[in-house]
Amino acid sequence: MPLDRIDIAILETLQKDGRIPNAALAEKVGLSQSACSRRLDNLEKSGTIRGYHARLSNTALGHQMTAIVHISLSGQFEKTLSDFEAAIKRCPNVLSCHLMSGEYDYILRIAAKDLVDYERIHKEWLSAMPHVTKINSSFALREIVDRTAVGLRPEMA
Repeated sequence: MPLDRIDIAILETLQKDGRIPNAALAEKVGLSQSACSRRLDNLEKSGTIRGYHARLSNTALGHQMTAIVHISLSGQFEKTLSDFEAAIKRCPNVLSCHLMSGEYDYILRIAAKDLVDYERIHKEWLSAMPHVTKINSSFALREIVDRTAVGLRPEMA
């Protein structure tokens, strides 16, 4: 679905404040409330808007450590990939998981309370995943960027 300037304005506003009331959103983007509501419905139905979420602080919840984990599997067969993906979805500490090209098959971002907690996650979850042959873990020292908003307009030069 091609996006026009009003759709982009709606999306930019929602990325900043997903709880904005429809009346305020409509006013901000220059539409009537009913027209704004229809636009929102279309953006949701098309999959452009995938959901609305509260963004939680891992640190405030006691997860002081972020691990970046590279996983290699025993092969690239469909069953091997689907077995691993089904298992990794059950691990509550995995924040994101991506199938990759290159040296490793998957890259994970994991939240852990501390090194002892990461060791538990490694033993109970990662090492127990089907078809895993190699696990390479790195630990983030400091977060620099963690965006939830995607840029919708080209940056000014």
